[in-house]
Amino acid sequence: MQDLNRYIDHTLLKAEATPVQIEKLCSEALAYHFASVCVNTCYVPLCAHLLKGSDVAVCCVVGFPLGAMLIDAKAAETRLAVAAGAQEVDMVINVGMAKAGDWAYVQSDIRAVVEAAGTAHVKVILECCLLTDAEKERACACAMAAGAAFVKTSTGFSTGGATIEDVALMRRCVGPEMGVKAAGGVRTKEDALAIIQAGATRLGASAGIAIVTG
Repeated sequence: MQDLNRYIDHTLLKAEATPVQIEKLCSEALAYHFASVCVNTCYVPLCAHLLKGSDVAVCCVVGFPLGAMLIDAKAAETRLAVAAGAQEVDMVINVGMAKAGDWAYVQSDIRAVVEAAGTAHVKVILECCLLTDAEKERACACAMAAGAAFVKTSTGFSTGGATIEDVALMRRCVGPEMGVKAAGGVRTKEDALAIIQAGATRLGASAGIAIVTG
């Protein structure tokens, strides 16, 4: 597949990530023309500076990795990140509220981030490994109704990552209108091609270089 690099959000979200490592991430993303770098919000200003004028977007995570913060706090983090230069926002749903069946809360949580993001694209992390298939379907419906641009499988920090089955389920739920991002465990070119075949339009990976050169 040509242009596999444009599927990749080159990702570094570890707590111990340093500014020097983030600079290296951006340098690699520029060299390989990845779709974006995906970082924690404290590094958005640095990435925005390093990637200004390039074809690499600045993506950040919000409410990460648990998704269990107050709605207003997620919205505030989003506004601050976008003001600092974030063009894409990957937010984590409130998984506990989803498990409790409070879908109105889940949708309101997503909508608050979408509204705070303005023109920035919002990707909604479902944390599929913690949800039943029925809950994944409801979460996708909430993301669609709230105006998000993507649904995303995983944080990569819980009990499981992206699976072919989850990506296919999410694609069926959202149809062609939304993007589907697979994250967590996508490490090789073969992994990437299989996930894309299942319906993914973006891949969150720390192994982006290995994927495109494999």
